[in-house]
Amino acid sequence: MHRTLVVTLFVASLAAPLISLASPQRPASARAEERIKEEVRHQLLMLPYYNVFDIITFKVEGYKVTLMGAVTRPTVKSSAENVVKRIEGVENVENKIEVLPLSNMDNQLRLKLFRAIYGYGALQRYDLSVQKPFRIIVKNGNVTIEGVVDSEADKNLVNIRANGVPGIFSVKNNLRVVKH
Repeated sequence: MHRTLVVTLFVASLAAPLISLASPQRPASARAEERIKEEVRHQLLMLPYYNVFDIITFKVEGYKVTLMGAVTRPTVKSSAENVVKRIEGVENVENKIEVLPLSNMDNQLRLKLFRAIYGYGALQRYDLSVQKPFRIIVKNGNVTIEGVVDSEADKNLVNIRANGVPGIFSVKNNLRVVKH
């Protein structure tokens, strides 16, 4: 009996650190949080149907990841949550990504906007990368442009090109100027 008690106490002492590791209350080190951020960013950019008409942002708080944004396909929303759940160290994922409503009008506006902005000579350099530096979000005829450009002139040009597309109700230009 004494031997059984010792083994039980030994096993319990081994399990205690594991139980505390699973606790959602424990704080993450800055290094662990940074690693999670980098991996989340990488996994989201690798989503197969994530495109210029979608935007996914995220927030990492310890071992919890909150996904936000808007996407054109429900599969992108669920895929984003699934890949983030599989990242080592992530214990909880809150998915607040909005699936944009199906609309032929919005789909036509997306294509017109893409051509008007990325197809314009002075802005074509932004079309060279696989992941575009700014996103075109269309919801019920209202447009939001998110991302980065190299200059204030490019930001204004994107705004002018977007406002020139017929059928748009409003354009919200949230572009940020980032100097390289």
